[in-house]
Formats: sequence, C-alpha cells, structure tokens
Amino acid sequence: MKTTYKYIKKTLPFVWASLCLVSCNDFLTEDPKGQLPSEEFFSNKEDLDASLTALYSVIASSQASNNLCGTNFLAGDDISTHPSSNKQPLREHDQFDVKDNNSWLSSMWEQRFKVIKAANFIINNAGRTPDVSEEEIKAAIGQAHYWRAYSYFYLVTTWGKVPIMLEEEINYNAPLQTEEEVYKLILSDLKIAETDCPANYTKEPYARNGINIAVSEGAVKATMAYVYMCMAGWPLNKGTEYYKLAAGKAKEVIDGVENHIYNYALLDEYSQVYSWEYNNKNKELLLGIYYNRDQTNQAAPLTDFLQDMAQGGWGDTNGEIKFWKAFPEGPRKDATYFPKIILSDGELHDWWYDTDPPSREVVAPVFMKTVEGAVRGTEFDYTNPALVNAAGEKTLQLIRLSQVYCWYAEATGRSGEVNTKAIEVLNKVRNRADGQETNFYKETMTPEALAEAAYDEHGWEIAGYYWGGIASRARDMFRMYRYKDHFEYRKENPLIKVAEGIERNEAVPVTGTWDDSKMYAPYPYEDAILNPNLK
Repeated sequence: MKTTYKYIKKTLPFVWASLCLVSCNDFLTEDPKGQLPSEEFFSNKEDLDASLTALYSVIASSQASNNLCGTNFLAGDDISTHPSSNKQPLREHDQFDVKDNNSWLSSMWEQRFKVIKAANFIINNAGRTPDVSEEEIKAAIGQAHYWRAYSYFYLVTTWGKVPIMLEEEINYNAPLQTEEEVYKLILSDLKIAETDCPANYTKEPYARNGINIAVSEGAVKATMAYVYMCMAGWPLNKGTEYYKLAAGKAKEVIDGVENHIYNYALLDEYSQVYSWEYNNKNKELLLGIYYNRDQTNQAAPLTDFLQDMAQGGWGDTNGEIKFWKAFPEGPRKDATYFPKIILSDGELHDWWYDTDPPSREVVAPVFMKTVEGAVRGTEFDYTNPALVNAAGEKTLQLIRLSQVYCWYAEATGRSGEVNTKAIEVLNKVRNRADGQETNFYKETMTPEALAEAAYDEHGWEIAGYYWGGIASRARDMFRMYRYKDHFEYRKENPLIKVAEGIERNEAVPVTGTWDDSKMYAPYPYEDAILNPNLK
C-alpha cells in the first residue's frame, strides 16, 4: 500500500490538468497535458481552472469510501459494525482498540495529505497567474485554504499532534506540532477563505440549480463555528470564550440567511434531506461533494445494508440500539432508519426479527441515508428487493443549515446564555423532525439544558451519516470527552427492550481498560517508518 510520503514524492509538485471536477461533469473540457511542473504552470486562466479541477477531484476521491475518508466515526454511539467477516479495520474503531497496522489506517492518513498537497500547490503558486482578475485568483486561493484547513481539522481530531506541511516538498523529518499549533493554522486558513470566498457563486461550475457547488463564505463561517466549538472542548478546553466565538460565527450564517445574503433554507420535510429528488438541488446544503458515477463514483450505497438483506449489502455499518431507542419518534426517525427490512425470505421484517433458533449474525437498526434506487436516478424504495448498485452518486453532505442552527443553540447554551434566537432555530429543527409545530423547546430552559438539547438534536440530525461532514456524532462526542462513558457502556452491553417481549444488544464486544490514548488513532505504521517523529 502506498504511504502518504511515497505518494507525494511521486506525484507532486505536479498537477493533472485532465482531472475532472466530479461535482460537475462539464467543469472543464478534458485536455490531457501530462504532468506539469509547478514553475511552468499558472501561465493562464486555463491553468488556474485546471488547478481547482485537480483539487476538487482529489477531494472527491479522498471521500469516496469509508476506508479513505475514515473509520473513526465508529467510535460514536450512533453506529456500529459487524462482529466478524472482513470488518476488522472498522471494528477496531468500534472497540476503541485501533492498531497501528490497521489495514485502512494508512489510507485515512494518506488521503488527508493528498488534499493538503493539492491545496498547497494552489496557495503557493496561483497568485502569479497573468491576465486573471484579482477576485478570481483570491477565490481560487481561498478555496485551497479552506480545504487545507478542512484536512488539518480532520487530522487533529483523529490523531492529535501531526506534522504541518505548507510547501510542495516533503520533509521526512517534519516534527509533530501540538494541537494548539494545528488549530492556529486551521483558523488562519479559514480566515483567509472567509475573506476571499464569495457569498454566492452565479456561474457554473461553481453554482448549479441555484446552490453553491464550490466553497462559499457561508460554508467557511459555519466551519469556523464548529472549529471554535471543538477548541472550546477537549483537548484544548478553551471554554466559554470559544463557545461565544462559535455562537457568533453561527449567528453570522443565520443572519446571512435571514437577510438573503446567503441562498440557504431548510427543506420542508426531513425525508427530502437525503432524497434523490434533492440530490443536486438541496438548498439546505452549505457544502457538499458531488459525484457522477460515469466519471468518479462513491462507494456508499451498499455499506449500510446488512449482509443478509435482500438488496445486497456489505454490512460495514449498522445503528447502535441504545441510540435508536432514544431517537424521538417522527418523520426524522422514519427517514433515518429502514422502517422494515427485507431478508432472503422476501418478507418485510422489523429490524429486531430473528429466526428460532437465532441465526442472524447482526440484528440491529439499519440506516437509510446513503442508499440509492436500484434503477439509476430513482428514489430508493425499501420494499423493493432488487439488488442495489455498489457505485453511487449521491451527494456527500458536509454541512447543512440545520447543523448550524444546532451549533448556534449549543454554543449559546455552553457560553451560559439562553436567548430567543437560539430557541427559535432549535425549534425549527425539532418542528421539522416532529412533522408539526411542537415548539418543543422553551426560553425557560437553563443554559445547560439548551446546550444538551442542541447536542442531542444535532446527533439525531446527522445520525449514521459518516461518509461526509465535518461533524459526525463521534466528533461531537470527542470534543465533549464522552468516548470514555460510551466505552464503559459498550463493555457492559446490556440487553435493551426494543419491542414487547423482545430484547437485543450489540453484536460487537468491547473489552479492556480505558485510557486517554483511545481518544486518538495511532499513527500508521508504514508512515512512522518514513518519519520517526510519528513513532
């Protein structure tokens, strides 16, 4: 398997002008030029466009499957995996027992640095492009700064201390930088992106169907809000001051939406959020990665199907039972999990069904967010037993407006306040989830109750959706230092009543003794050989 450093040494400082931006299949007419050294590149506008094309292609590839974008989402209390089969790379994260020779670990690490190197190529060279407006150059460099920040945010919340690479050459002895230093770089990059990325794009390929395809100002501000929340929590524990910064940035997004500066809005029904109908026109989506399987596909469709389901399935993931049990009933829950599953007998069953005597290896809730129709371009029908294609083209959702609402409410509560706007936006999220205006949350709540309610709502909003996003349930738990409690619960693994007279528990065992090293993944063995600072 190629390591990060091997890959970088072989391919950079080159850019592939023939790569296509998978979000829009007409981003550029393909013009294969081979490998172009950086000193000869950026000689015209076509080169600038090609550099962005290459960057977005690397981003799309880096998020196209769970062995590439990461398996540490399995540390969250919303999601689990199979107890045997070939799921060891995932299972180690689910068990809080990741080995440095985990067969997917080096891929997770490698993909982040691929994006960083593609971003560095633009940041360090695009400014010299002749006959291009300053606005266009700034927008390109701003997007590169964003994706470098995004990648380092992933690295610091997965591994903690990591090397910082800002040049196109690799230093194989690069020292590890502290979490504080990495976050300093992340914020510096995001502030540049915030200034230089436009509020809205108006032309293809940066905009389509009235939504932004490329990184926009609103997406950057939303990302900053979540980064501040993470800095407020573990391990930096910067507390109230940073929660206030987070609330401020989230409020800027909310104000921008309400003042029609940003073209975002909640979809009317939660079932629309992950539907095929809104796949390329989701006005709730601040940032996504768009796929076309004729060019570059993603591998999400079959990952959530259990192996014994009729539609075919890899059994990579399934829902955790306690989380499913606590999930409020309503349209959001109905759209998050399969209402019924079809097994080899061709019959619809509740997920907790088993034979007598028991024979199913995994009996657990099944997520329904990444699935696609058996016929390309159609909505998925859980009652249809037809096999589903493994090559997918659903948009991977990185940030949605409902998340920003939750972040604003949580950050407001954790900074010791309750205000009308926080209650209002959190109720917007919950009202849609309930399918009616319940206005469940009241201004009489304490700040702590508001914060925990928003934390829970965010978890339910994005439950099981691990493929994209900066804020998985696992990352929420990480910043709140809640892995330990979940570890102890999973060790106990009690039976849970799921229906009258029926109890179920998790299939994957968790053992051992907690220590804080379990908060992070180990550095990949292959890369530690090249850089002794990773040992």
